[in-house]
Amino acid sequence: MGTTHEQFNVGGMSCSFCAESIKKAYSRTDGVEDVDVSLAHEEVLVEYDDERLTGVEVKDTLRDLGYTIRDPDKAKRYEQQQAELADGKRRLLFAGGASIVVAALMGWMIVVMGRFESVSLAMDIVTLGLALGTMFGPGRYIKKKAYQSLRRGIFNQHVLLEAGAFAGLVGGLLGLFVFPSFPTVHFFAVSVFITTYHILSEYTSLIVRTRASQAVQGLLDLQPDTARRVSDDGGVEEVPVDDLDVGDRVRVKPGENIPVDGTVVEGASTVDESVATGESIPEEKSTGDEVIGGSVNETGTLLVEVTATGEDAFLNQVAREIEEARAMKPGIIQLADRVLKYFVPGVLSIAGLSFLFWVVAPLAWGADPNVQRGAFAALAVLVLGYPCALGMATPLALIRGGGKAADRGILMRSGDAFQIFPDVDHIVLDKTGTITVGEPAVSEVVAFGADEVDVLTTAASAEAFSEHPLADAILEFADEQDVEYADPDDFDSVTGKGVRATVASDDVLVGKPGWLSDEGIDLSKGSDDIERLQGHGLTVAGVVRDGDLLGLIGIGDEVKSDAAATIQRMRDAGITPVMITGDNERTADAVAEEVSIDRVMADVLPDEKREEIGRLQDEGHRVAMVGDGINDAPALTQADIGIAIGAGTDIAIESADIVLMGDRLGGVMDAYEIGNESYRKTRQNLATAFAFNGVGVAAATTGLVHPVFAMLAMVLSVSAVLANSFAGQLLSGEGVNTEFALDDRTDGERGDGRVTAD
Repeated sequence: MGTTHEQFNVGGMSCSFCAESIKKAYSRTDGVEDVDVSLAHEEVLVEYDDERLTGVEVKDTLRDLGYTIRDPDKAKRYEQQQAELADGKRRLLFAGGASIVVAALMGWMIVVMGRFESVSLAMDIVTLGLALGTMFGPGRYIKKKAYQSLRRGIFNQHVLLEAGAFAGLVGGLLGLFVFPSFPTVHFFAVSVFITTYHILSEYTSLIVRTRASQAVQGLLDLQPDTARRVSDDGGVEEVPVDDLDVGDRVRVKPGENIPVDGTVVEGASTVDESVATGESIPEEKSTGDEVIGGSVNETGTLLVEVTATGEDAFLNQVAREIEEARAMKPGIIQLADRVLKYFVPGVLSIAGLSFLFWVVAPLAWGADPNVQRGAFAALAVLVLGYPCALGMATPLALIRGGGKAADRGILMRSGDAFQIFPDVDHIVLDKTGTITVGEPAVSEVVAFGADEVDVLTTAASAEAFSEHPLADAILEFADEQDVEYADPDDFDSVTGKGVRATVASDDVLVGKPGWLSDEGIDLSKGSDDIERLQGHGLTVAGVVRDGDLLGLIGIGDEVKSDAAATIQRMRDAGITPVMITGDNERTADAVAEEVSIDRVMADVLPDEKREEIGRLQDEGHRVAMVGDGINDAPALTQADIGIAIGAGTDIAIESADIVLMGDRLGGVMDAYEIGNESYRKTRQNLATAFAFNGVGVAAATTGLVHPVFAMLAMVLSVSAVLANSFAGQLLSGEGVNTEFALDDRTDGERGDGRVTAD
């Protein structure tokens, strides 16, 4: 017994004010020691004393607030999200229909009848029914949230909405039964309109969230469901991976994913470990070497002894790192919510003071207390205080900026990305697949006593039957250079070292310099070039014909064509670029020098990447992280803004706030510029909306503002925000792109956990 952690995926959060309400509720719950809330990923991590609080009570706090706890199973969670979306749509259709009817009735009264006051008792009853139906039908869940928040002393947007909605309801009832001069229909109409607006706002937020990728399960899908377990007598049986124990032995054939973490006890092969390191060049594995579950066995058959299972396995550790980083990611209070933090209690206080003023102040000049005017003033303040345009300012900026970004192949998944990007001062970039292309390619051919074509022809002929990725790079380069080569007469692959072949009666060796030396080849004339190429982070393959060193081929991961220019754009914007990689220091330094990055972190494991991001944040920096691999996912989640290369793994995409749908690095700074512009629009929208609300509330305190004018002000403020958000875009002919769909790929395009950008 002692401290326990519980992590929940929560439905019903629509803005960072919801996240703050959850934090406040738990902070006032006896036994809760700490709580972290991630709005972007809708997750809550609660740390509590299980001797003072039970798990059921922890969950009940969320449920009491009106939020739902989704199923831990990711497939079922996705179904629940879709069900929430369907419920939201039904609420919106009902409330929207009621609003249309009320608007038509009001239009008939004002335009046809030319009057503001009620026309008949029948119309009063109809609008009352619509108000009650909207508030206690589709809007019932809002009341539950408002009640539970008030019960805990939390003043949030739900409280303000219900204050305005009930003010309209009370005002209409007063006009119906107490003060005939009260505009009954218009007060009831207010209740309908602001409830509908809030439902629309939450539905828009829900759409943005549920259209994001549901690909966390893609991480665990890399690990096979079954494995070939080898018994002591040599028998082989296929068993579920979950049934494996430490010490069991499994056989892995070429082309298969390695099912578990383990140690090679028999065989030799090349293994693609990009799942862990992100590096494109595979590692040579033989007896005694460790292998990682989820990596790909490429060339030979391996017998692997299991060293870790369950929660101790590498992929499960990464999944846990991601989930913890999500829940503990520093919370961002949206600019609109910071305004609401003071605006909500301010409006409630002003309403109460307005009523007291018109009841008490007349006594000062010898008049009778004006209860009717006080009530009208208080109700009008609550009605005008509900910030329709204020609440729309951020979503509209998100839609506008998101559409513009989508036109450039950038998916802005989170409103946080717009708010935080202007404050980012460090951008941390993964190397392989981010700064570089992510595939081995020939960078240089050096010839000794022959021309480069001869070296390349000889090497390509010798490697023609090889399945090694470095051989593929040589053959691809030969094809690009239109070099003709023939199949070898004899071929032998020496695992982890190179190949031996007979080409046109010549004995040819292509492989590592160390292996060539062991074969008695004199490398003295190439020693300087070998050192130079390796100093640039290249893998060197020597080409030997009939015992003579013919040349060298340097193979590496090419830097993207726009990488250097993008790094310069970062510097021009006052942002410090940092490179972080699991590759060795020599290779990392070579790439960093080519693109002019001064700060380099090499030989870094996935959990260490996250720690490095955390250290930068602890120093007071705002940090963006750019990556494409599973090994980058925890760091992408930890960063203030995670940016995934869309040609990378699904789990990296799922962990990010921004996704570049191609592999162009320049999209990072495009997103930065769009984020800056969108946040500027948000501030302008908020200033416009707050001006309408501020002036309206001040005017309402006089008790002379008719509800219809309150609604007109609401329409004008929303129209002004809309115009500011989209007028320039529409005039420029850009159009408004409101599509936020992430996953337009077919299943066949990601069978290996990666996607291909068009």
